[in-house]
Amino acid sequence: MTTRLAVPRTRPPAWWGMVVLIMTEATVFATLLSANFFLRATSREWPQGGIEAPHVGARIIVFTVALLASSAPLVIAERAVGDGRTRTARVALAASFVLGLAFLVNQVLEYRDLPFAFRDNAYASSFYAVTGLHGLHVAMGLAMSAVVQLKVALGKVDERRHLTLDVFALYWHFVDVVWIFVFASLYVSVRFG
Repeated sequence: MTTRLAVPRTRPPAWWGMVVLIMTEATVFATLLSANFFLRATSREWPQGGIEAPHVGARIIVFTVALLASSAPLVIAERAVGDGRTRTARVALAASFVLGLAFLVNQVLEYRDLPFAFRDNAYASSFYAVTGLHGLHVAMGLAMSAVVQLKVALGKVDERRHLTLDVFALYWHFVDVVWIFVFASLYVSVRFG
């Protein structure tokens, strides 16, 4: 009689690599937001130099909702791939991509319309550093999404081979969660003090 040892199923190295990347990036964002709050706490006025904080109007709210909503079709795509529904996965991935792209285009338009430049003072530098880094993460996520979409279209991501999609989804959900903190810190809380 032979005895089989149960080998615990572990996550692939690519998944753990993304988790480590996310932890590192979370630390970077936490540091930048902490610096922003430190500058705010030690300044006589905030924003400095009579700069008006960005308006929390319909445009920024709509595009915030678009970015956060982009995670929903991604979850649908993950489930669809797991069930072998490639067409549904492709449509859902495209929807997620379009929502993320809309957010990024809005950020560029917002930069164009802001009444301050990154070098005007500490507030402006902090604002652009945090939102710019987040925008860079959105752009990288869109590039990753394009690769995942191509792999799904070529049949290289399916119900048995979906690590690429899983790792991308981790990253994209992280980018969404980070935006909640960025939005709350740079757009909302600045109005209260």
